[in-house]
Amino acid sequence: MSKDEGAEVVLRLDRISKSFGALKANDAVSLALRRGEVVALLGENGAGKTTLMNILFGHYMADEGGVEVFGQPLPPGNPRAALAAGVGMVHQHFTLAGNLTVLENIRLGTERLWARRHPDSRGKVERLSRDFGLAVHPDAKVGRLSVGERQRVEILKALYRDARILILDEPTAVLTPQESDALFATLRKATALGLSVIFISHKLHEVMAIADRCIVLRHGRVVGEVDTHATDKGRLAALMVGGELSLPRAEARAPGPVLMQLDGVTTPDRGAVPGLKRLTLALRAGQITGLAGVSGNGQAALAEVIAGLALPSAGTLTVHGAPVTDWSPRAALAKGVGRIPEDRHHQGSIGDFDLTENAVLEAYRSRFSRRGWMNWRAARAFAQEIIASYDVRCPGPETRIRLLSGGNMQKLILGRAMASGPDIILANQPVRGLDVGAIAYVQSQLIAARDRGAAVLLISEDLDEIMGLSDVIHVISQGRLSPGFARGSMSAADLGLWMAGQKFEGADAA
Repeated sequence: MSKDEGAEVVLRLDRISKSFGALKANDAVSLALRRGEVVALLGENGAGKTTLMNILFGHYMADEGGVEVFGQPLPPGNPRAALAAGVGMVHQHFTLAGNLTVLENIRLGTERLWARRHPDSRGKVERLSRDFGLAVHPDAKVGRLSVGERQRVEILKALYRDARILILDEPTAVLTPQESDALFATLRKATALGLSVIFISHKLHEVMAIADRCIVLRHGRVVGEVDTHATDKGRLAALMVGGELSLPRAEARAPGPVLMQLDGVTTPDRGAVPGLKRLTLALRAGQITGLAGVSGNGQAALAEVIAGLALPSAGTLTVHGAPVTDWSPRAALAKGVGRIPEDRHHQGSIGDFDLTENAVLEAYRSRFSRRGWMNWRAARAFAQEIIASYDVRCPGPETRIRLLSGGNMQKLILGRAMASGPDIILANQPVRGLDVGAIAYVQSQLIAARDRGAAVLLISEDLDEIMGLSDVIHVISQGRLSPGFARGSMSAADLGLWMAGQKFEGADAA
């Protein structure tokens, strides 16, 4: 249902334009946000959404155009002015100090941190955490938190500053379906009291559930503005990519032999983050095994074991039928493990390296060097092949990878992982933060790898992705693994109960 068109306009962006060299990130973009309204901002990776929001929040200065908040011009390039005007922003990439606690990060920039007695601050954070279903301990060090927990801190940080306009960038990426529903219920109550929200998400079912209007950007320009009740997910996806698009779905097929087996694998806890608890898992040829769970429940520990970054403290790991003891990243690559890491910025790439250097990171010694000398001609040709085959949109292989959008960075990492035709593929959050076009491409590549006989472990907090792609689904909670559920045998609500740990408690009692 659309909001009253006569409601007060609390935010107005007027013909915003911004260029970075030859790239026009925003081209005369205008939009308005009314009091108590949720507007979804949609577009492919690189469409200009983040640039536009950074201009609104004062991180960038527009080349042309202006911003008004509650009828008053907002000084450009001044985040403090945006905060003072009541604008809160949860960034896609976190802006937190890892050596400070949750409470200190939330208070940072608003109160004196040396004032240790802050019962009002603590009480407010605990209330917001409880009301919004964003569980995180105020005294936990942020550097020890999982990716999902850090995102919760970012949301709390914005809410703590009494924002009247809230910009949310992928806020539910790490929540269970029940937690997402609770967050949406809270947002509905807040908007009824006058909070206005710009909601950026690639989950179109969420957009349909929470947004009043949708504004779609493509190549930096507004290409569509529709009331949510007057459209559907297919039309929104078509607006985003400029044509019809459907996400791939893996057809059922019989699996092959076990290529990797974990038997009773245990790893130590890391502070509040649980390790694996006697986990047993088989990865079969020609099968996608989906692993669902709330972030911070042991997924990282499992990914490290499979990728060769950690050895179990108990249990055995078997690859191609042979137990392994000297497990390492080099050994994993030699055994045919292809790795798509969770964090493409810190684990999957080196930001100041160019695309060629990043493309050969895992194979430079075995494939592109001889007697200590690099064959840069072959390396560049390899990078160009990935760029062409995986549609990596960039100026060329000499481009520093940090200048790419998230989707294009992920395509390069995917191409690097797939180049050797791996037998076992670790796909850890492979489409996190990607647009529908990039999601479709990455998922189609995973299905193609499965169809040629690879064993794929898909780790994701997106149940739509898990349920759409997986041949068998496991849920991980507090380091424990559920039984395997065949495709179509479990609803999202059922899986959500396992993710929340409720079904594990019942199984333990039984």
